[in-house]
Amino acid sequence: MPYRLILTSIALAMLASAWAQDDQAGDDAGWDDDAWEESWDDDGAGQVFSGFVEGGLGSRLGTDALVGRALTLQETRLRLETQWDRDWGTIGLKADLLYDGIERELHGDFRDLTVAFSPASSTDLKLGRQVLTWGTGDLLFLNDLFPKDFVSFFSGRDDEYLKAPSNSVRASYYGSAVNVDLAWTPVFTPDEYLTGERYAFFYPLAGTTVAPEPPLGAIEPGATVANGEFALRFFKTVRGVEYAAYAYRGFFKQPNAFEPSPPPGLAPPQPTFAPLSAIGGSLRRTLGAGLINAEFSWYLSRDDRSGTDPFVPNDQVRLLLGYEREAVTNLTIAVQWYLEWTQDHDELLANSPFSAFEPRERRNVFTNRINYRAMRDKLNLSLFTFFSPSDQDYYLRPQVGYRYSDSWTLSAGANLFGGRDNFTFFGQLEDASNVYARIRFNY
Repeated sequence: MPYRLILTSIALAMLASAWAQDDQAGDDAGWDDDAWEESWDDDGAGQVFSGFVEGGLGSRLGTDALVGRALTLQETRLRLETQWDRDWGTIGLKADLLYDGIERELHGDFRDLTVAFSPASSTDLKLGRQVLTWGTGDLLFLNDLFPKDFVSFFSGRDDEYLKAPSNSVRASYYGSAVNVDLAWTPVFTPDEYLTGERYAFFYPLAGTTVAPEPPLGAIEPGATVANGEFALRFFKTVRGVEYAAYAYRGFFKQPNAFEPSPPPGLAPPQPTFAPLSAIGGSLRRTLGAGLINAEFSWYLSRDDRSGTDPFVPNDQVRLLLGYEREAVTNLTIAVQWYLEWTQDHDELLANSPFSAFEPRERRNVFTNRINYRAMRDKLNLSLFTFFSPSDQDYYLRPQVGYRYSDSWTLSAGANLFGGRDNFTFFGQLEDASNVYARIRFNY
């Protein structure tokens, strides 16, 4: 079934592309009088659409008895993009229609469905479903507390899908002294986290990796204004140095807290999202022949400032230092050092019923990105590595992309996990190691 969908979708996309070319040829042949064009523009007809059709397939390198299936990616995706520009503003659209062969379901989602306009010369507003992002990290997120889709990332979907959309309002002010971004998400939007449906994960209450059936669910904050998310950024470039300060009020993006089910003692604690506030800053500038960036964030766990509640995450200080440069022509190398420093760690261990599984006081992660472009940028080879000397685990992401033509691209890669312990972030995913391939037709 998925393969027939792939072929059918590609045929439809090629037909749409040919139709667009014929329409353009018709314009060139003399159908472009001024009166016709004005009417065409006014009612929105003749709108230019673009996008792609993509098929993807991925499989585990080994077996995972808990999940019980080899495939990690089996899908056909149709993307539709367009933009309406008007005197008063812009309407943007990016829509995906996805058939997931693993779930055997058809999904639809808007990655962008927004209205953008400028109520004043120095102010922009963007309302609707959109992907939000800021910060300086490369696949490491400190002050970027917008939703991520780790299931897509670990499955071999395009890196674009690591950033998940949210229904938000973004206001931007551009001043002579400082620029300001304010993002408000009225209803809390969590990450797409591991639930056991596609990948097993470590569950501390069970003391082992699990893949529950039905998949793990979590108690989300109520859909009230008080539980909305507020993110603020002040930024400015001074003498070639990019400075930024950040603030956030909302919740941890993954269910790393537990809430006892009433009545107490008759049911296991239920996963939930702990309240979170965060403040931070970053800078980025040139250094020698490359670019250096530094970032920090202080996570304040509002329900456990003393660190004595084992069912609520402790405060953390997070630090990042990175450097990137082109080593030789077409070869770029980037490195990062990242630290998660858990506060009140002694109190956490003293009160935890599963102290052996608690995070280490200082978790270090080193990353390395190597990217090489060849054949006039038609061939792209890359390797991104995560390695934690404190957790003794790793994650390797080799990728290759080939642009056969302006319409056709091929991609392949792997997600390789490993570690000494099954309760660390990458170690829990050792049985999820997989390879994948994708083919895309752009129209």
